Amino acid sequence: MSVTRLTRAEAEGEMATLEGWEFSREGEAIRRFFKFADFVEAWGFMNRVALLAEKADHHPEWSNVYNRVEIELTTHDCDGLSHRDFELASAIDALMR
Repeated sequence: MSVTRLTRAEAEGEMATLEGWEFSREGEAIRRFFKFADFVEAWGFMNRVALLAEKADHHPEWSNVYNRVEIELTTHDCDGLSHRDFELASAIDALMR
């Protein structure tokens, strides 16, 4: 399956639909930082994100330190951002509601 890389203008339009996300890697990725009450809550969140990512076959780059989780999304198949990144970011945001 071919994945189309978004233009900067397209990525900015998609970004306008998200809250808390920012461009990273000079616009080649997006990231968001999450903070939870404790490690168990952060780990539970990561488990839920892992299920979303597996279903979408689009996996984040992430890190966890105690109650903090950083998620970065980029599409390696197109060496930049695609609609897949923004769809997963939106699904992750829905977990926070």
